[in-house]
Amino acid sequence: MRLLWLELGSFRAYESLRFEPGTGVNVLIGDNGTGKTSILEAIGYLASLRSFRSAPDASLVADGADEAIIRGEFTAADRSSLVEVAVPAQGRRSVLLDGKRPKGRAEVAERVALVAFLPDDLDLVKRGPAYRRDYLDEAAIQVWPVAASEFSEYDRAVRQRNALLRRDGRNADKTTLDVLDEKLSSLGSVVLGRRLAVAALLEPVVADLYGELSERPGRVEWRYQAAGLGEPARESSAGALRTLLIEALGEARSGDLDRRITTVGPHRDEVVMLIDGRDVRTRASQGEQRSIALGLRVAAYRVLLDRRGTPPVLLLDDVFSELDPGRGERLVEQLPQGQVFVTSAREEEVPLVGERWTVSTGGVRAA
Repeated sequence: MRLLWLELGSFRAYESLRFEPGTGVNVLIGDNGTGKTSILEAIGYLASLRSFRSAPDASLVADGADEAIIRGEFTAADRSSLVEVAVPAQGRRSVLLDGKRPKGRAEVAERVALVAFLPDDLDLVKRGPAYRRDYLDEAAIQVWPVAASEFSEYDRAVRQRNALLRRDGRNADKTTLDVLDEKLSSLGSVVLGRRLAVAALLEPVVADLYGELSERPGRVEWRYQAAGLGEPARESSAGALRTLLIEALGEARSGDLDRRITTVGPHRDEVVMLIDGRDVRTRASQGEQRSIALGLRVAAYRVLLDRRGTPPVLLLDDVFSELDPGRGERLVEQLPQGQVFVTSAREEEVPLVGERWTVSTGGVRAA
């Protein structure tokens, strides 16, 4: 998988940009604030239809412009995919895939594979459970693109139930709640099944990588803690998970009516990561946490490579400035050959050989 070209219009600091990267390593060098990360953000947006900075769409539009334009052509296995996105300052974006409106994010994910390493990847292990849920969900969508619509349907069902609880509380109609609980348990069992399946793919790879990336090897394991269900077996069928969810929703209903929020379901689940039995989030050193975070991203890359048979596009946003030289070199050793985009303020920090590009405010040129 590789990006042939990228075009931007009124996207952040770029009034107009045409960038034709090399087929291998592309190192973007420039001072902070010149727009290096914005280029990677645009590439990532074409693959995932959202900003890896978790920025709202409106913030992508340059000051004073009516809309931002992002276009790019990807190729893999002799098949090209043109993705075009128009993001208005107000209103809904429009997306075209090869000139036609895609059915959803799943259709784009099926055609474009991408993994991004970010400076704040430590959040995956140091912060709350939402970060780890998002990691599993993104990985699942890349492995099974149809999961994008499954997750969206579940999120919609949770919002519907929460809206009813917020509005009516103890006065919520029982029949309506029964219908919503059936829907939530059915959709939730699919989401939970996807997460358990992708966790089963990723966990052993992360465990192997931790030993290769860390100076202190240890036994790495995950525990998926489902809200209201405990630790479901990874081989659980959708039917078994649905039964567990409907029972848990029933048991939690009284409390949910009082709290006016849904407390059971995949949207409240946690993934606990352990090294030698110690919780990585609270009892691991900074070095151990960083090795796990790197392992999570490399594992996603390897799983995608294995499933799709071609290396996904790889984005490394100012990653090497956060790593000691030894860990940076070990990271490079774990990356299969493919198209890579690296940003850095200092060229000497990047232990990769490839094409160099100089990024200045609003422009990119070969170094």
